[in-house]
Amino acid sequence: MPIRHDSGIVLRSFPFGEADRVVVLLSPDNGKLRTVAKGIRKTKSRFGGRLEPFTHVELVLYEGRNLDTITQVDAIESFPRLREDLDRVTAASTMLETADAVAQENEQSRALFGLLQNGLRVLEGGPRHPDLVTAYLLHLAGVVGLAPSLSMCASCGTHTGVTRFSFSGGGAICGSCAVEGTIRIRPGVVQRLADLASASLVDLPAPSPDLTGEAMGLAKRFVEHHLDRRLQSMTSMDS
Repeated sequence: MPIRHDSGIVLRSFPFGEADRVVVLLSPDNGKLRTVAKGIRKTKSRFGGRLEPFTHVELVLYEGRNLDTITQVDAIESFPRLREDLDRVTAASTMLETADAVAQENEQSRALFGLLQNGLRVLEGGPRHPDLVTAYLLHLAGVVGLAPSLSMCASCGTHTGVTRFSFSGGGAICGSCAVEGTIRIRPGVVQRLADLASASLVDLPAPSPDLTGEAMGLAKRFVEHHLDRRLQSMTSMDS
């Protein structure tokens, strides 16, 4: 069987047979990878903990007909401090869940990989900024070509009177274009979303506690609408 090298961030894994696991990763060059780690569920597995979610790894793979088999794995970044804090683990899990939802197999994913890697590095660096997940979701929407309109009405293009938001209509909506299904938003929320969407994850604007919850809710519901699925990892954030 041909051997190849690849790298990626572990998104998730699940049992396969009695002792193996299917490990799903995001590769910058090959998109979503579905691989098999033989014997990983055994106590003396040679892979150790190097295939846990969040870990950035270098792989040697045997190419298979349906799934490639991992024969060697080396950790590049394991993000140990991130794992020590439940709040940061929850945020990182949201990043992995959404990346997993949009990644495609056998398709270059450098922008998505870079976004995920940057998000994990920011979480590794210290406490979570209250708007980090919101900014990440907005950046993710941009990477996959679904960025909401935040500087003008998504329907008519006006820059004034933007007081509502439409998940199906593409973002901010002015009062004149409001139809059934749009929701009213407080002043300042759309501008806050625009500021987060344009900022680097490593240099987000100062927190605005009175807008944080509503901004996160809009970003979450917008992404969920376009993914057609609930983000299970954000359940604890909702509460």
